Amino acid sequence: MDWTLECSGCGQRREAGGLPTVCPGCASPWLVRYAGRYPDRAVLRRADGAGMWRYRAVLPLRESEAPVTLGEGGTPLLPAGRLGAAIGSADLWIKDESANPTGSFKARGLSAAVTRAVAGGAVGFVLPTAGNAGVAAAAYGARAGVPVKVYAPRATPAPLLAQIAAYGADLELVDGHIGDCGARARQYAAERSAMDLSTLREPYRIEGKKTLGLEIAERMGWRLPGAIVYPAGGGTGLIGMWKAFLEMIEAGWVQGPMPRLFAVQSSGCAPVVKAWEAGAERCEPWPDPRTVASGLRVPAPLGGALMLRALRESRGGAVAVSDADLVDGAGLMAALEGIDACPEGGAAVAAARRLVAGGAVAPGERLVVFNTGAGVLYGRRLAPGVDEAT
Repeated sequence: MDWTLECSGCGQRREAGGLPTVCPGCASPWLVRYAGRYPDRAVLRRADGAGMWRYRAVLPLRESEAPVTLGEGGTPLLPAGRLGAAIGSADLWIKDESANPTGSFKARGLSAAVTRAVAGGAVGFVLPTAGNAGVAAAAYGARAGVPVKVYAPRATPAPLLAQIAAYGADLELVDGHIGDCGARARQYAAERSAMDLSTLREPYRIEGKKTLGLEIAERMGWRLPGAIVYPAGGGTGLIGMWKAFLEMIEAGWVQGPMPRLFAVQSSGCAPVVKAWEAGAERCEPWPDPRTVASGLRVPAPLGGALMLRALRESRGGAVAVSDADLVDGAGLMAALEGIDACPEGGAAVAAARRLVAGGAVAPGERLVVFNTGAGVLYGRRLAPGVDEAT
């Protein structure tokens, strides 16, 4: 399919060529809009491979193009009976993104973003990272043969920093949080003509993350679950799934209503939860963000308005959990299901327990929680409230 770009804020349209960043009119993220009729689901029977690019018929990839890939996607969606019993859910499933080539869900978005940027003529990349995105960007940049500059908070777990360096990226540590790194990345992009791969500052990471929703739907026989709990820092995966479900419902690929989407954040950095509880349409920057879940330490997400829209339209919600609870959740996932959970995955478990206990999710309802990355990449198991930097 061919596609154009539509501004998620003001609705402005533009062609998809070149190296788009954000809307020049309102600085909101672009969304990919496909032209023509969505293909029939039978197209997947002719698809090659088992990873996310088997969905290329509904992704921004032209027939003559080859993706920049390391075999990302196709990760397990596992029934989790013992963990479900522990948190009160009789039909709990875990989408384990630690099985991706770079150890996290970031592989999907960066594969798509690098693919389109290379096609658009990019000669260098830059991005800020809380850890996993930097690892993925470095890996896919190496795969494409394009240099990558990464700015990371000094408090980022050491194993993640080591991975970024191992893939050959130019890594620079910054005193501060990911917002401070983002300012440095934008300055670098302007000075060096590098493509900024920051979350939602280009339109294609959403399309890579969209495949999370496609895989859940296909694995479940095209019947959507009742609810999904997703740890949301920048929120690209949440937005991508929301977009995927809308497209599949409109095309008749799936049965049933859209799953209720629940964003989970740490109580030490919860701008989306605060905006949700206030009934706001945008997020305000979170002062002094602190959490052991580095991927949730995003004080001013560019996609805040889009996340809130996805939560409202899906009839979901937003939940903040303490660092003590998310560390406990990661331990439960590991001990009861044998999954090496990252702190963000632990946050999803903690939030799911609260949602079931509070009645927002029925005990017998099909519930999917996300483990977004491998716990081993965070180094030592952190005690609640303890930073790598301390």
